[in-house]
Amino acid sequence: MGNCCASPGSEKEKKKENPYLIDYNVLHGSVSRNRGPVLKDPTGRDISLKYELGREMGRGEFGVTYMCTEKSTNEKYACKSIAKKKLRTAVDIEDVRREVQIMKRLPKHPNIVSLKDTFEDENAVHIVMELCEGGELFDRIVSRGHYTERAAAGVMRTIVEVVQICHKHGVMHRDLKPENFLFANKKEAAPLKTIDFGLSVDFKHGERFSEIVGSPYYMAPEVLKRNYGPEIDIWSAGVILYILLCGIPPFWAETEQGVAQAIIRAVVDFKRDPWPKVSDKAIELVKKMLDPDPKKRLTAQEVLDHPWLQDAKSVPNVSLGESVKARLKQFSMMNKLKKKALQVMAEHLSMEEVAGIKEAFKTMDINNRGQINLDELRSGLQKLGQPVPDSDLQILMEAADLDGDGTLNYAEFVAVSIHIKKITNEEHLHKAYAFFDQNQSGYIEIEELRNALADELSTNSEEVINAIMHDVDTDKDGRISYEEFAAMMKAGTDWRKASRQYSRERFNTLSLKLMRDGKDGQ
Repeated sequence: MGNCCASPGSEKEKKKENPYLIDYNVLHGSVSRNRGPVLKDPTGRDISLKYELGREMGRGEFGVTYMCTEKSTNEKYACKSIAKKKLRTAVDIEDVRREVQIMKRLPKHPNIVSLKDTFEDENAVHIVMELCEGGELFDRIVSRGHYTERAAAGVMRTIVEVVQICHKHGVMHRDLKPENFLFANKKEAAPLKTIDFGLSVDFKHGERFSEIVGSPYYMAPEVLKRNYGPEIDIWSAGVILYILLCGIPPFWAETEQGVAQAIIRAVVDFKRDPWPKVSDKAIELVKKMLDPDPKKRLTAQEVLDHPWLQDAKSVPNVSLGESVKARLKQFSMMNKLKKKALQVMAEHLSMEEVAGIKEAFKTMDINNRGQINLDELRSGLQKLGQPVPDSDLQILMEAADLDGDGTLNYAEFVAVSIHIKKITNEEHLHKAYAFFDQNQSGYIEIEELRNALADELSTNSEEVINAIMHDVDTDKDGRISYEEFAAMMKAGTDWRKASRQYSRERFNTLSLKLMRDGKDGQ
């Protein structure tokens, strides 16, 4: 699983068998030289012959999602464009290839986003998919005036039906979370669709996996123990169900290690409000989906056969209360607050006034094109007395070249310069914090928090703002210090990046410690 390395003696033979095999030096963190195709059988090379790309809809780790229009029909779709230079390791390339193959292989289903076309040119892979414009799952829930246990049951049935389809076709999703479910359109009866198979993997009965992937809040304990199978998808769905019924995740802590320890302990609270008002059948189902023993955990079919989902008319249609809606809104908004801060760090900070950078860029841009290539960057840094080894320079160039055109514009050059000057993540956090601390008091006060999230808030969101302040403000002095802000940003890290791109040793150690602590605590 995830092994993209071929044995030295078999490279030529494997090349003959598979013309798409790319010869990579899969040293951890190394930059791959992608000289071959990524996709096995794309629709074509030139996407512009069939589609017109429109406005940007979102950005991810590897690419940008655009609205696109099919020229012959005027139909609207979503196009995820992935710059091939961003695919730096064999694992990255295999992820994209596998995502496309899985989407092709899964049957047409009303709750799974459909793949329309794929294109690959020299610079990018373009994945054209069904367009979903109805918004995220939690956002739709909190916008409704009346939210009930019966509504939560309807959502859960859809999610588990998707899991069942995946498992029947030998696919483990591995990243079920509310953000990966969008409504097709803004109509009340719009279908809910699974949109992201980027971490999905093929599996065979009895096969076990060890790679830590997924999002912390939704990760099953056996993932942390590096020994898991498709049962992890039911756990993740159980976490979503818990959140749907009470508004908060069952396993939460201030740090990533704290979240992991809570997951390993697997102690679920059913005492706080609104659980006393939730039906016994719903609570029973949550418990069986969150059984820490994957062998005892329900299968997708067993979840769908559970009385709480089978007999929809018997599920209470009484409101779960405004507190649940408020907490769902808070949970969603906390993620948006983090995204806002990360956006500041990625975009606002890249344009900060760093001494000499603008002048250096002008000096290197000898043709005044507004762009510099690798040779100009190398020559310019040497003239400035900041020579960088070619191997490191290539990595920097590819990492900073966001649009994948082989040159750096000014904003991209700033990012390289900041890296060369060794501005640390801690300093970036300080700058992001300063962006929110508008009056420069040294604290983020509630009015500043309200202003930062103004675009995301409805008119009746004061309770949400107060709840976010309550969660982040750990010393309860009514304001957010830098230390509290940094703790919030560092909690709930994307562990896929951590396990694949940073230090595997760190997470091996964490997993071993958690397993040992779990045994000691039994």
